[in-house]
Amino acid sequence: MISALAGLAACSPAETTNEAEAPTEVVEAPVVTTAADGGPSTGAFKITDADGKVTMEDIRADGTYTSTTEGEAAKTGRWEQKSPESYCTTEDEEGAVQKCHTETIDENGVWTSTDPDGEVVTVERVEA
Repeated sequence: MISALAGLAACSPAETTNEAEAPTEVVEAPVVTTAADGGPSTGAFKITDADGKVTMEDIRADGTYTSTTEGEAAKTGRWEQKSPESYCTTEDEEGAVQKCHTETIDENGVWTSTDPDGEVVTVERVEA
């Protein structure tokens, strides 16, 4: 009988403690989006409109951008690359709405971006 009780004791679950398990930290990798040219969405870009006016854009990984055109005040805002063909911006001004631009690379390798009003600009990645 004693051996039977000892056997039962050996098969019963171990005592549990009331200590809570330490939560595991989840580290999310940053999302890397791709621009129309196959490179990352972030970086420095030279934008040239149909009249030859040049704008420099600094697109940062934190989702913000600065757009600088000679003779004009710098513009800032937030950006989103919905797909390589869809680049969207929202200016940092009251009442601003998101504008999405259709981006393509033609057969000659020229990167163009078309805004919702149909204005087409060329885009060049600027190496740091």
